[in-house]
Amino acid sequence: MLKGKNAVITGASRGIGRKIAEKYASCGANVAILDIVISDAALEAKKYIEETYNVKCEVYQCDVSSTQCAKETAAKITSDFDGIDILVNNAGITRDNLIATMEEDEFDKVIDTNLKGAFNMIKALSRNFIKRKYGKIINISSISALKGLAGQANYASSKAGIIALTKVVAREFGAKNISCNAIAPGFIMTDMTKDLNSDEEFLKSIPLKRLGKTEDVANLAAFLASEYSDYITGEVIRVDGGLAI
Repeated sequence: MLKGKNAVITGASRGIGRKIAEKYASCGANVAILDIVISDAALEAKKYIEETYNVKCEVYQCDVSSTQCAKETAAKITSDFDGIDILVNNAGITRDNLIATMEEDEFDKVIDTNLKGAFNMIKALSRNFIKRKYGKIINISSISALKGLAGQANYASSKAGIIALTKVVAREFGAKNISCNAIAPGFIMTDMTKDLNSDEEFLKSIPLKRLGKTEDVANLAAFLASEYSDYITGEVIRVDGGLAI
């Protein structure tokens, strides 16, 4: 489905990003894993992907909130992979707090990483996509952008910004055969949410009565990166078990 394609995935050493990288590799894509540090987890992901799927996988240190770092890293990846076909903006952080007690730094860091980081990577790879007359850009948003969860003024704002950015990119790049869509995950089973999986009252609020799996997000990301989604752009698709209905 993605054989021979080259994909960049930010924040891909673990969680949703890691699973998307594995899914793409299983579909035949070469993958570039980006993270703020080259951690043991990132190197383990590279080893696993190369040995399991027999594709090219490289790890790059990149602080996506830095315009210069994003630009330099994008240039190196484009050279190393001889062009990029797919970009997944998954890197994100949380600094939850109520508005009354949220520090300025807590707000700024989340916006800089989650929203500015996505903008930086899209801008840095835009010439690559335009030159190739092809590109699939997938931005990871959140149901927090749609529901406005308490304690997440910074996070919800950044993820709502991702939705607006997605629509603008779809408008600006559509004529060049470049699509841009967003995925809005709900509560996905990771280390941060594992305690919720035993909370029966919480699970009652989800129509499908369970947390999502990272595979649920990765499967949609694979579809949006493939030729099966060629006539879809500017969309926001929830993967939330119906939570935001």
